[in-house]
Amino acid sequence: TAVPFLLNVSMCCAEEEKNPSFWNAWAQRTLKDALTLQVLNRNIAKNLILFLGDGMGVPTVTAARILKGQLNGCYGEEVQLEMDKFPYVALAKTYNTDAQVADSAGTATAYLCGVKANEGTVGVSAAAVRGQCNTTQGNEVTSILKWAKDAGKSVGIVTTTRVNHATPSAAYAHCVDRDWYSDGEMPPEAVQAGCKDIARQLMENIPNINVIMGGGRKYMLPENTSDVEYPSTRGTRKDGRNLIEEWVDRTKDKRGYYVWNKKDLLSINPSSVDYLMGLFEPGDLPYDLERNTSMDPSLTEMVEVAVKILKNNPEGFYLLVEGGRIDHGHHEGKAKQALHEAVEMDRAIGHAGLLTSPHDTLTVVTADHSHVFDFGGYTRRGNSIFGLAPMVSDVDQKPFTAILYGNGPGFKLVNGSRVNVSTVDYQQNNYQAQAAVPLRMETHGGEDVAVFSRGPMAHLLHGVQEQNYIPHVMAYAACIGQNKDHCQKGNSAVRSSALAPPTLGLVITVTWLLC
Repeated sequence: TAVPFLLNVSMCCAEEEKNPSFWNAWAQRTLKDALTLQVLNRNIAKNLILFLGDGMGVPTVTAARILKGQLNGCYGEEVQLEMDKFPYVALAKTYNTDAQVADSAGTATAYLCGVKANEGTVGVSAAAVRGQCNTTQGNEVTSILKWAKDAGKSVGIVTTTRVNHATPSAAYAHCVDRDWYSDGEMPPEAVQAGCKDIARQLMENIPNINVIMGGGRKYMLPENTSDVEYPSTRGTRKDGRNLIEEWVDRTKDKRGYYVWNKKDLLSINPSSVDYLMGLFEPGDLPYDLERNTSMDPSLTEMVEVAVKILKNNPEGFYLLVEGGRIDHGHHEGKAKQALHEAVEMDRAIGHAGLLTSPHDTLTVVTADHSHVFDFGGYTRRGNSIFGLAPMVSDVDQKPFTAILYGNGPGFKLVNGSRVNVSTVDYQQNNYQAQAAVPLRMETHGGEDVAVFSRGPMAHLLHGVQEQNYIPHVMAYAACIGQNKDHCQKGNSAVRSSALAPPTLGLVITVTWLLC
């Protein structure tokens, strides 16, 4: 029988945990911190950052926390993710208007544009039908990125997927099919009817997006043009347009820079840049575990450059950051890839926090949907998150990993029975965890997702809310979009009486007088 893998926990608090005073003191410190939250941060948010972990359901958050701790030599369960340190947590309901279990396009429309939508559509209301070009016009909805740009803020998009993938595209596009990355992926009748592909809309709908970073070069290039890094890979555009060259021509006299590798990205001086496009792969960026660290930047490195550029604007900024390949790892049944992507996004969250202040920056961390991923089996404390449960099945007498999927490509039979996982390397990066139902691609999960928030008006993200509530709170905090009546011009804080009950306002006033 295989033995569950246990970690060396020399850096952790194993002995202290045996003493009740350890837990009591920890709880008292937490209580003291919680009491400080009684005075709410009602400042106007100069900056807005949304971190979106694609497919980062609550089980993924928990497993990523354990992995982060284990990577640092601890048991793992007791550590904090950067998002865990945020003072406010809510739950968001993720369903699409036509789907109980959502996809990333309809959900992106919700948390970026403020309205729920049909699955597979971006930047259009539920009146638009997926794949039907003639339902686009008149049903477009705008995003918080545009609201921020219209208010004079700088705006940016950073993703580990293609920049015209479902999540980022809802920030700027209005498309009845998320898969229309370029006109090469569109049906001819949709092109003839006047519908625009998503890459083209990135260039045309909001032409002055300050920062665009991710993958997706091939959708920007004509089909006869070779990729700069992989000559055998060609563009997909049938209209002959080179959207990268168009962008370079448009921004060359506006302190604009185009980069396609890590060296060029890190060589720029952010203080002298107003526009940056970084396209580092023809398609999605590699998983962080497989990343060529000399050629492709990490999500944290992209976020650092983005924030430094966007901070050049005294009016502030809006930044969308997507850890997009968490989702891809889960779809492939590769939990190790997915969880390392989540840990890297958490690292980026921490780094963004060092570059900004909760005094004037509202940061929100959430997911678009979950996955049918989970872990269990009564594993012992400190068990490797990728390890075995401490028992064998009492049905087939075979061991099993703690991590399992409800469905997906990990379903495998040998001689009519379940694979004995002790005969394979279940710790390898691309191991596909066992699944209950065979599918080529694992599916999304339908449960609510967490919403972590910190900064001005973060307390408004509370309870259980519809997912489309998120951009309304962020816009309210920044006094952009349709929520402006509560803002005092020339004052850095929102009028307390606009939101606070009289008793709380009195407490705040008395506290101020006593200081």
